[in-house]
Amino acid sequence: MPIDPRELFKTDPKAEEAISAPLGGTKAERIQRLQVGGFGLAAMVLMVALADIVISRARETEAASVPEAAPESTGEAAPRDPLANAGVLPDVPADPAAGPAAPQESGDAPQP
Repeated sequence: MPIDPRELFKTDPKAEEAISAPLGGTKAERIQRLQVGGFGLAAMVLMVALADIVISRARETEAASVPEAAPESTGEAAPRDPLANAGVLPDVPADPAAGPAAPQESGDAPQP
């Protein structure tokens, strides 16, 4: 079935009515767009206000709180080796000035 080009260029009365409609739409559509935009702006303002309240309360709470993570000074030096305090290291001589214990000599000479 071939297409007649004359039919393509004929004007349709319904098409002319659609073209003559305003670009902004009808009055009800414009009011609806304004309402949606207004509610969107109001929602953004409320979200920013809520975030500001949360941040300001967090700063007030942080300023009023006592730092619990700070170690209390007891006058003693802090341990230098946490593994030794946990008992993970082998026996250490009681006198640290003595230095490392000398290996006991056995009758056999060490092999190179």
